[in-house]
Amino acid sequence: MRQTWLIFSQATTVALAGYFVVSTLKPEWLHEAPRVLPTLPAAAGAPPRAAVQFSFAAAAQAASPAVVAVLANKPAPSQREIDADPWLRFHFGKRPPQQRPQTGLGSGVIVSPDGYVLTNNHVVSGATEIRVQLADGRDTAARLVGTDPETDLAVLRITLPPPLPVIHPGKAGELQVGDVVLAIGNPFNVGQTVTSGIISALGRTQLGLSTFENFIQTDAAINPGNSGGALVDVQGRLVGINTAIYSRTGGGSLGIGFAIPVDSAYQVLEALVKDGKVSRGWLGVITGDINPEVVDTLKLSVDHGVLVKEVFKASPAAKAGLEAGDVVTEVAGQTVRTPRELVNVVAALKPESQTVIAVQRGKSPLKLPLQVGLRQPQTTDEAQPE
Repeated sequence: MRQTWLIFSQATTVALAGYFVVSTLKPEWLHEAPRVLPTLPAAAGAPPRAAVQFSFAAAAQAASPAVVAVLANKPAPSQREIDADPWLRFHFGKRPPQQRPQTGLGSGVIVSPDGYVLTNNHVVSGATEIRVQLADGRDTAARLVGTDPETDLAVLRITLPPPLPVIHPGKAGELQVGDVVLAIGNPFNVGQTVTSGIISALGRTQLGLSTFENFIQTDAAINPGNSGGALVDVQGRLVGINTAIYSRTGGGSLGIGFAIPVDSAYQVLEALVKDGKVSRGWLGVITGDINPEVVDTLKLSVDHGVLVKEVFKASPAAKAGLEAGDVVTEVAGQTVRTPRELVNVVAALKPESQTVIAVQRGKSPLKLPLQVGLRQPQTTDEAQPE
């Protein structure tokens, strides 16, 4: 019996040792290998592309054909010109100018079947020759229709066999902070490029880029060469003309870009195509903000509006009866709360047109008839009496 137990225990020990060696060195001998299916089930019944990822391809495809590259041959700017130009100062600061002629690179947007192209004034300013390259490869000379330095906009015209791709306008007034937008242009002359982001802010002013500022701010990447290109919504509709970036060095995007709202751009477009210039309304006053101290000093019964500091002689404001110390609260039925709003509202009025201006004089509200004057074009460095 003892000998039998000894044989059993030895056999068990040898079997366990063998199992250990095999499981360590050749584990596949102890387990059935999984079978590989010739066709994965998921491949045959995969969900459509739209169900697995969100794409802006439709918006890009709708807008991109109408976005063009603009090449403007111009002499190199002198340091004096850079110092005098707010846009160049904003981007480049103090830089030694190149001594040879240069080709300005920018973008534009075809906005009509007749070949009208919206771009930025700073892209084509001073150019001796302008060429436009379409997304489909066509290249043609462009004629400068007109410029509006006070909004940094310009209109070109190209002549090519129809049909021309045309972008559809959206409504900038319907934009909200957080809306998704695409920036389309020709950054660094690498070719048409689409970037995405959101609306970061609306109504940006006091950037020193132009006289009339009401910029859309976006974090969609905008770089040198994007100027004059399209800012579009998720349906591919034009909502802005990309104009500037914030950059400490004049280099790449830092996620702060600015675009001119499409509504303002089309107003300028219409005026330049029709008249070759933009005529704006003028009031003839120097203004300031009101605050609680001003309200107490002047014993005002309103807490909003624009303070009239000075009225120019023989100006539309003087003829309407405005006086220093008045607070303008409405023009043509539109409420104004800041000097900038007053400038924009009056500028949008047609010169020589008749309207009504509402003011608060002490505790007395007044409504005065106003014949709008004609504003003379000014640079951003000049004083801005409104």
